[in-house]
Amino acid sequence: MDAVTKDRALVGAPDANAAQRPSREEAMAAVRTLIAWAGDDPRREGVIDTPKRVVDAYAEWFEGYEADPAKELSRTFEDVQGYDDIVMLREIEVESHCEHHMAPFLGKAYVAYMPTNRVVGISKIARVVEIFARRLQTQETMTQQIADAITDSLRPAGVAVLIDAAHQCMTTRGVHHRHVTTITTQFTGVFKTDPTLRQRFLDFVNR
Repeated sequence: MDAVTKDRALVGAPDANAAQRPSREEAMAAVRTLIAWAGDDPRREGVIDTPKRVVDAYAEWFEGYEADPAKELSRTFEDVQGYDDIVMLREIEVESHCEHHMAPFLGKAYVAYMPTNRVVGISKIARVVEIFARRLQTQETMTQQIADAITDSLRPAGVAVLIDAAHQCMTTRGVHHRHVTTITTQFTGVFKTDPTLRQRFLDFVNR
């Protein structure tokens, strides 16, 4: 179990591993219950296969629980020919679900790090974002988790993460504000201590 998973332990739970994962059939039965609670008949032709489809969708949406970000970042390259400037990925797709309403939040992530003596394949950074996004999340926590994972695995001089996302728990229910996005940031190391470097990152974000 990775360190981040430990941080997601249930509040007040004596043992985070005590809850057993339901079977596929139990999950489909739960969907039938929700269909009936919503006022429909789960035996109706149009929704009779919905439980199967929902469980299949959940397996994809939440596959991040089965992946290890540290493993993705474990293969690094030390031959960087003296490169010592920002490595940044812009506009990484974020498709996640808020842990409060299980509603999607969708947006973009911008991730940078300042390497010391090694770098990682750029696709691995995008994969780390995807792993944390495919878990029940708050945007604030996910931003921190991405920065922590890169810091722990690469030991860079600093990490910068910015996520800009629209939350459907706000746009399709509750206050119904459709054109509001949430921005979260996390800066570590030189990105936190050097305002010029931090501004360079933000300038790259806004290009």
